[in-house]
Amino acid sequence: MKTSREQPRDPRIVFICLGLAIITFAIYWPVFGNEFVNYDDTNYITENPHVLHGLNWSDLKWAFTTSHTGYAHPVTWLTHQLDYQLFGVWAGGHHLTNLLIHTVNSLLLFLLFWRITRDLWPSAFVAALFAIHPLHVESVAWAAERKDVLSAFFFLLMLHAYTVYAKKRETWGYVMALGCFVLGILSKPMLVTGPAVLLLFDYWPLRRITFESGRVDSSRRISIKKLIIEKVPFAVVAVGWSILTFALQKEAGIVGQQGIGFRIANAFVSYAVYFFDSFWPQNLAVLYPYPLTLPWGQLAAAVVLLFLVSGLCFLRRKTSPHLVAGWLWYLGMLVPVIGIIQVGAQARADRYTYLPQIGLWFALSWELVVLTKAWPFRHRLLSISAAAVLVVLSACTWNQTKVWRSSESLWRHTLAVTSDNFVAHYNLGHVLGQQRKYDEAILHFNEVLRMSPDFFDALLNMGITLFEQGKLDEAITYYRRALGVQPQSSKAHMQLALALVQQGKNDEALQEFRKAAELGPEDPNVRTNLGLMLARQGKLSEATSQLEEALKLNPNNAEAHNNLGLVFLMAKEPEKSIPHFTTALRLKPELTVAQDNLKRAQKQIDGRSK
Repeated sequence: MKTSREQPRDPRIVFICLGLAIITFAIYWPVFGNEFVNYDDTNYITENPHVLHGLNWSDLKWAFTTSHTGYAHPVTWLTHQLDYQLFGVWAGGHHLTNLLIHTVNSLLLFLLFWRITRDLWPSAFVAALFAIHPLHVESVAWAAERKDVLSAFFFLLMLHAYTVYAKKRETWGYVMALGCFVLGILSKPMLVTGPAVLLLFDYWPLRRITFESGRVDSSRRISIKKLIIEKVPFAVVAVGWSILTFALQKEAGIVGQQGIGFRIANAFVSYAVYFFDSFWPQNLAVLYPYPLTLPWGQLAAAVVLLFLVSGLCFLRRKTSPHLVAGWLWYLGMLVPVIGIIQVGAQARADRYTYLPQIGLWFALSWELVVLTKAWPFRHRLLSISAAAVLVVLSACTWNQTKVWRSSESLWRHTLAVTSDNFVAHYNLGHVLGQQRKYDEAILHFNEVLRMSPDFFDALLNMGITLFEQGKLDEAITYYRRALGVQPQSSKAHMQLALALVQQGKNDEALQEFRKAAELGPEDPNVRTNLGLMLARQGKLSEATSQLEEALKLNPNNAEAHNNLGLVFLMAKEPEKSIPHFTTALRLKPELTVAQDNLKRAQKQIDGRSK
């Protein structure tokens, strides 16, 4: 005999979970062939020495103390380090981790609403929309955006644990909820709205509170005051981390300088665009440039839309409390990223909708149940309609996932769907320069400098491109312009030094190399080039020290291995050089100079044996 606490088992739960997992993996399958992109993947993974060492005690401490990239998210750093430990430079492995977490998030979302409401198909529909919506591609297909899916994982676990606490009044549920919230905050600071979300959850679907009576159901008699007090520990964590995050962003110089009135106007427009894109996702891009002006008509339409939806939800609060909860969830969770405090060059970003959009989906799903309650054949009609929506969204997501195939495909697509996007021009120019398409790269860098004449990275990379074309005087002009914008840039000093070497100004070049190493002691490329310069001047002991330090910072630096091998070759120690030349060729088979050096080393050894 079942007790009153036992819930009947429904075999459909297993099939729905299995179906969600299969569909999510199938739609996102292209990510396994995607490369790392030149937009934060370098800072977070491929050129970050604290990640490239994998998991170790020193870099674990770094993860909990660094403000690299302007954020404190140590749990995210730990997952990147673990990924590198497991997968090395294989981008597909890093994408796999994102996809696995996203899939688990979809299952957690389904099980969360099902366990509270026992409404099977609305819960499944919400989870399916979350799993396959094109706006979420950015969070899943972008390796560096691990913080999105990871913070959502802990956020959903928090809601599960809080549900246990709210229903059974078990202390362990509360402690678990608070612990998951802390881990979520340590993954991405955007979760600072968590305490407010818990209050919304009390209202719906937990129904611990109503706006009319000001109390929970009469069997528990818990006041609103106590419900608020429950959230105080969560609020303390949220406020503390908000202050820390703002201070770190301010220190990193990534907080925008736009006027408060313009930022508020852009926030209204962004709310409306996110809402529209949720139902009609098209022309999605990794970066939407911050507008110079906002048309009054666009702003007015956005304000009207937001007030109309808000008014509708308020009017239907008694019959459809899910509308109020869902709409406030959507508005509230976007507050930290809506642009009141502007961070970065983007006006908005698709990744910001990853969790806020859940509010729209559960509001819509349960409202459809209410509105169609008296319809004949409603189950069939809703099933067909839901299937059609999911098929269309799946196709869009499949296509959007392939946009992330490479840096070039990402930025060409971005330029095709946005205008006056100097960040996209810069990144595409950078990619083309690496592909030796120098003339096309210069065209894009010129576009950047037309829109932003003091854009440091464009000045530096224009210099690098001209250097590769052998135009040394022009390259040096751009390097000096770049140093005029950022005189403390180790990379600019290093590039200037490389150009001076080509002009035969070795003493001046060595001075620039040393300045670069002083400003960027953890940059393995700086140490690699300084080591080579010292070797050329016969300072082999100091060169060895610099190159060994470069390899400590990045053991997979092919150039550092080649240069260290060359130092040993110059020191008449070819036996020590061969392992380094061999490693350089393994890491970078196209590095022909390492192949030549390997032959020289073998020739030295053979000459001794005769």
